[in-house]
Amino acid sequence: MATDADEADPGEGSGPLGATTDVGGGDPLAGEPWYRRYLWDHRVHAAVVVLFALYPFAYSGLTEAMPATMTTLLPGITVMVGVLYFGLFAMSFDFVSGYTGYLDFGHAAFYGIGAYFVILVANDKVPLLDPSTPFMFSLVIAGLLAALVALVIGAVSFRLTGVYFAMITLGFAQVIYVLMSNWDYLGDNPRSGIAVNTSMHPEGFEVGVPFVDALNMQIASANFVGETLSTELAGHVIALSAPEVSYFMIGLVVGFCYFAMQRVIHSPFGKVMIAIRENEERAEAIGYDTFKYKMGAFAISAFFAAVGGALFAGYRRSVDPDNSLFFLVAGDALLAAIIGGFGTLAGALFGFLFFEFLGELLANNFVSRGGESVPDGLLPYLRDVLGEGTLSTTLFGDVTVRTVLDVLFNGRAELYIGVLFVLFVLYVPNGILGTLRLWLGGTVAKKLPERIGSRLRGGQADPGPPDD
Repeated sequence: MATDADEADPGEGSGPLGATTDVGGGDPLAGEPWYRRYLWDHRVHAAVVVLFALYPFAYSGLTEAMPATMTTLLPGITVMVGVLYFGLFAMSFDFVSGYTGYLDFGHAAFYGIGAYFVILVANDKVPLLDPSTPFMFSLVIAGLLAALVALVIGAVSFRLTGVYFAMITLGFAQVIYVLMSNWDYLGDNPRSGIAVNTSMHPEGFEVGVPFVDALNMQIASANFVGETLSTELAGHVIALSAPEVSYFMIGLVVGFCYFAMQRVIHSPFGKVMIAIRENEERAEAIGYDTFKYKMGAFAISAFFAAVGGALFAGYRRSVDPDNSLFFLVAGDALLAAIIGGFGTLAGALFGFLFFEFLGELLANNFVSRGGESVPDGLLPYLRDVLGEGTLSTTLFGDVTVRTVLDVLFNGRAELYIGVLFVLFVLYVPNGILGTLRLWLGGTVAKKLPERIGSRLRGGQADPGPPDD
């Protein structure tokens, strides 16, 4: 994971396709080996990857020290797994919509294709593919299938622009949704979805390098007994539960996909995508076949959307039309992209993380604590902290503190999320990362280290990577 897509924003110091020009009079990294330049330019990315990697251990330590407070404030590991695979889907949505300017309201179709495909392969429903086909192979084939479907849809949809493009992609997605909801070949009750046939595939799907057992680990949801990992490091035994193993393995796939999309955005192909977003007529005038570039961007985004869907179904071991193909699934991706920052790629991931954090905080869930199922969320936490005496305090008439808390927080999660979305659109239109980028005066991954280094050196310029 990373903090920014690092594309060059058109504007001051930019070329006609959004590629930055040298306005500073020199490159402090000139002459350095490529790997040192890469590592130096991606300091922030590395720091964010480390933070994600350390999160399960930090969560475990903090919840043991302060169980009630930390389980309320911090998203659990199973929630973070969902953030990863759906965050990949949201980033794939931002890849095409945020960088070409074409809103794909039917993007859930590709997410659903990936999810259904891996389950159907495991259930021996796909010709030429055995149920024992490695999950990673199924995942890649699902992505290629989604890319092919995207080319078919895009060949029609990209004849239109604006709201008409958004509506026709939504129409295609709804056709696929209805088809999969009523296709008896999928299962006995396709409208309710399908699950992995445990007689054919009793174990969790394996993520890693196919046919290399040492480089594969099972992913499994909390309600399925998956693989655990125990190893010794520096004299200490580190044991990872099944959700934690799933978190790391899915995180590896998501991280690889993110950097692949980022590389495309940095490439000449990505610069043309940005040019299409800024002024498609100008891009055509200087000789680019924008239709082909839009089709390519659409297919790439569909591939990674399907990978996200495959990870979702592989982790949950089931899928149904409403949680994969329904148009509101793409609406959640749009919400995440707007909150995180449209056209920032990683902003969609962080936007969904923020979205899930708020939803979990305001929801009244039950979690396992000390071997018991206890209520979790802001409302149960406040009830526990305030105590019965305070809760019974009368404010006016028959209204007590407990009554006010129930009115404010009991079942109000979607209300507050809706209000927050409106506030973001009105007052933070560039989203979290977009606003941070504007404040820093450039991409976060590049400008944040410069700003911190400048402060530490008392305002002096960044000297570049240290010499050997």
